Parts: sequence; C-alpha cells; structure tokens
Amino acid sequence: MKRLAAGLALLAVAACGEGGDPVQMALRDAAAARQAATVQEGVTAPPVTAAAEPGSTGDAAFVAGMIEHHQAAVALATKTLKSSDDPAIRRMAEAEIETRTREIADLQAWTPSPPSPAAR
Repeated sequence: MKRLAAGLALLAVAACGEGGDPVQMALRDAAAARQAATVQEGVTAPPVTAAAEPGSTGDAAFVAGMIEHHQAAVALATKTLKSSDDPAIRRMAEAEIETRTREIADLQAWTPSPPSPAAR
C-alpha cells in the first residue's frame, strides 16, 4: 500500500512538469494558445522598411524607421482591442497606443541638428 501511495505521489509530481504550480502552467498554456491563434490569424507586425531621403543622415533613417515601427505597433494594438476580451491584454494594447502615438508625434517633430564642428 505504501508503494502505491508513493507511486501516486510521484505520478502527481511528474504530471506537474518540474513540480511547478499547475495554475501557472495552465495560464502559460492558455497564453501560448492565444499567441499561436493570433499568429495564425496573421496579426503580426509588418517588417520595418522605411528609408530616409537619399543623402540624409543616419539620424533621419533612424527617425523614419522608428515612425514606421511605432505605426505598426499602433495598428497591431488597435486590431487587438477589436478582437480581445482579456482585460490585461486590452490594458496593454491601450497603453501601447497611447505611448507609441506620443512617440510618433515626438519623432515627427524632430528636426536635424546642424553638424558639429568636429564632424566637418
């Protein structure tokens, strides 16, 4: 009887993976399933392909790329708000929209600094 109890205890621990919390494991599995479904639906950020004007500095290329990158993040977050009922995901998407929209405005307001004397 002791062997049976010990075997059942070992089986129960093994069923929990590495002895982890079954609730946390279920939450991770659910999050992974949601992520997989999102990817299958094609809700992914497009690659950044922005290019600065020919002859411009690396700074301008950075600004152009970041604007495109942030616009993709806003688009993804907006699409997520339309499809998700998860309160935590909705809060993250709303925060992403607010933050990235503000950063886009900051980037669009940027003007190049004149070259420093050392760079001449």
